[in-house]
Amino acid sequence: MTFTHHEQSDQPEHPFAEYVRILGKGKKGSRPLTQSEAYQAMKMILADEVLPIQLGAFLMLMRVKEESPEELAGFVLAAREFCQLAETAAVDLDWSSYAGKRRHLPWFLLSALLLADNGTRVFMHGATGPNQDRLYTQEALAYLGLSAASSIGQAQQQLAGQGFSYLSLEHFCPKLHEIIGLRPILGLRSPVHTLVRLLNPFNAPYSIQGIFHPGYRPVHQQAAALLGQPHAAVLKGEGGETERNPDMDCLVQSVHLGELSDENWPAFFTRRHVKSEQLDPRQLALIWQGSVEDEFAESSIIGTAAVALKLLGKADSQQQAQALAADYWQHRDKQKYQG
Repeated sequence: MTFTHHEQSDQPEHPFAEYVRILGKGKKGSRPLTQSEAYQAMKMILADEVLPIQLGAFLMLMRVKEESPEELAGFVLAAREFCQLAETAAVDLDWSSYAGKRRHLPWFLLSALLLADNGTRVFMHGATGPNQDRLYTQEALAYLGLSAASSIGQAQQQLAGQGFSYLSLEHFCPKLHEIIGLRPILGLRSPVHTLVRLLNPFNAPYSIQGIFHPGYRPVHQQAAALLGQPHAAVLKGEGGETERNPDMDCLVQSVHLGELSDENWPAFFTRRHVKSEQLDPRQLALIWQGSVEDEFAESSIIGTAAVALKLLGKADSQQQAQALAADYWQHRDKQKYQG
């Protein structure tokens, strides 16, 4: 297709071009979006008011630059509004799960169930990805005799009945799910992979997130503060999920009523464990039932639950949180989750 110079100059500029230009105007001319600009840009994207070529350009420029806390907050506010996430359910802890596990099983799932069985209502949301070599939370649930919810209403019922529910992004914000699906086409993750972790669809007072790249940890922390999230914690989780790796120190960056704080949780072991040759999800139920013992798995489950308990204010110190999580684990109902 060819255009004459005259035809090009007569064509009015698309309203979204402004946002691409802000991000892409070279090393000296480009700048981050303000929170308001990010909100407007995401609003247009979700309303299908941008061309596919503009969406690709915007997502990849943002990916190269990496999101600022203000941009993330603006994106999240637009998504919450568009996806009508004002509905309330009795949720204590919002838990995002978008990475999938490749090296180890999703032990964090047992941490979340441990909390739910002891009175903390946990809502987990996530998505499955294109990677065949990863185990995603939705797939892992069946190995514990659980089903994912398929609607907001069903999630509310599960939360009321069992104190835990998992709902995939496609059921409460399909447009964002669609954009996440562009990853195999673009070859890179996009800002949507970051913003979904902050969605907190039921407006829970406590939120916990895992990230893979440590640089994103303070960005999530500061974005949570900008969003007015009362209590939030973000950690570099095993494989990018919200899960402590017991072989490594774990820095948790939190927000409590506007105050930002950082806390290091030391490793449990001095020597690293050798990972399993392959992931067998049946081990999740066997570990819960006590049929199999695995010190890495148990330390991961208890350690992850401990971080959540400290966030929730159910323990004042790491030692107390660790002891309470260990007590929960020791007294769990081993018959409850059968694959």
